Amino acid sequence: MLNKLKKLDLGIIAILLCLMGVSVVAVHSATLYTAGFNNLEIKQLAYYGLGFFIAIASVFFDYRIVLKSWLVLYGIGITLLILVYFVGAELNGAKGWFKLMNGAISVQPAEIVKLILIIGLAYLIGRRQGDRLNFSNDLLPIFAFSFLPFLLVMIQPDLGNAIIYIVIVVGMLWIGNVKYVHAAIGLAIVAGCVVLFMSLFNAFNEEIKDFLKEQNKIHWYERINTFVNPEQASKDARHQAENAEMAIGSGGLSGQGYLQGKLKNAGFIPYAYSDSIFVVVGEEFGFQGAAILLMLYFLLIYRMIMIAFKCYDRKASYIIIGIVSMFVFQIFQNVGMMIGLMPITGITLPFVSYGGSSLIINMLSIGLVFSIKAHQEVYELAE
Repeated sequence: MLNKLKKLDLGIIAILLCLMGVSVVAVHSATLYTAGFNNLEIKQLAYYGLGFFIAIASVFFDYRIVLKSWLVLYGIGITLLILVYFVGAELNGAKGWFKLMNGAISVQPAEIVKLILIIGLAYLIGRRQGDRLNFSNDLLPIFAFSFLPFLLVMIQPDLGNAIIYIVIVVGMLWIGNVKYVHAAIGLAIVAGCVVLFMSLFNAFNEEIKDFLKEQNKIHWYERINTFVNPEQASKDARHQAENAEMAIGSGGLSGQGYLQGKLKNAGFIPYAYSDSIFVVVGEEFGFQGAAILLMLYFLLIYRMIMIAFKCYDRKASYIIIGIVSMFVFQIFQNVGMMIGLMPITGITLPFVSYGGSSLIINMLSIGLVFSIKAHQEVYELAE
């Protein structure tokens, strides 16, 4: 048992402790003057405590058991996504949460399925042992495996997590040695779909707007229209994006000072404690604070990639690459939407945004990395 604990990556633990500090400080500042959101930083500390316990305890669990159970996990994930559509709670127009204990605990199946998707893809891609992926024997099963959860999340609708699923698949296929011709065809299809979507969105703009308005999902239209046609979007639709840029810009080089940010208050920046937490960092700690936060993310990703490089088991390295793809895109998307580079979605900033489901899944992902690192010598002996 002690030998397993010695194999924990202390560098990753130190980085996570720093991110925890940033998260607690930022959440406290974001909710200080917001009625009804008191003590969220205390809850975040509790989530982190549970998350660290899960991550460290995972070092005693052999990740290969999870790999062998990929199909069972996939079935559980699909079942949860179907159930949440019928009996789940709706938030911000998306029906994607289970409310437990009279609403005290919220569980988002789409977050859980991200990790299940990574595990299943690692198994399917790993069967080739590094050889080029075959279209009929590999790519078609992989696309079929990935499309169902993507579809179920889209109809919630949860655009943010659906896009993350695509990024995970693309990242793992690229490292999994997909043929260049297949990659080129896939990129061409994706680019064609984007162009077609934007063309149809503009051609049937009013019809789409009226339909989503009838479905009480007008905010989805406004989010997309703000990004596709920023000059035509209403003032209310541009509200979050423009105010976020203004708040971050007001931080300058060194920021307004902790608890001194005025623009992050509720109403001016919606969800400053969760989706828009980067605004709090940028406004109160400026470019320097934001740069330090991004450096922490860089070091975290670097440490995980180094572990992947040292893996004897290809399936294990594919799992880590899937987790890295997930984290990198979430960081890029969340920061990008706050500075006007990406459309506004509900994607949170990993390890910093307030939230139980996303934080626990992220810490479980780190636990899986710890398990892989701790069991590589065992794998080598088994080989």
